[in-house]
Amino acid sequence: MSGTEEPGHSVSGAPGQLSRSDVIHVANLARLALSEDEVDMFTAQLRTVLAHAADVAALDLSHLHPMAHPLPVENVLRPDEPQPCLDRAEVLAAAPAVEDDRFRVPRIGSEPA
Repeated sequence: MSGTEEPGHSVSGAPGQLSRSDVIHVANLARLALSEDEVDMFTAQLRTVLAHAADVAALDLSHLHPMAHPLPVENVLRPDEPQPCLDRAEVLAAAPAVEDDRFRVPRIGSEPA
């Protein structure tokens, strides 16, 4: 690579031209110690990934609308409609402790009474 080239970018700018030195550079940035076999393996794998990304980037998607989700999103909850509530006296009768027509609950921490 010349002094003006960036890792992963060949002079022609063609995708998939990832070199062993690019993989070694990225591994050093990530503080990874790779063996020569691992450098060769990752170079081949990353070239395949970059070639696939180039294939996807080359697709004509101008006829598609941008979307946040690939499937239609529908609310599966029922409509929020008022319903009759429980009888207050019946609910308080089932409570373990009642005070001033309300549930009595244990004090939390050192809150004042």
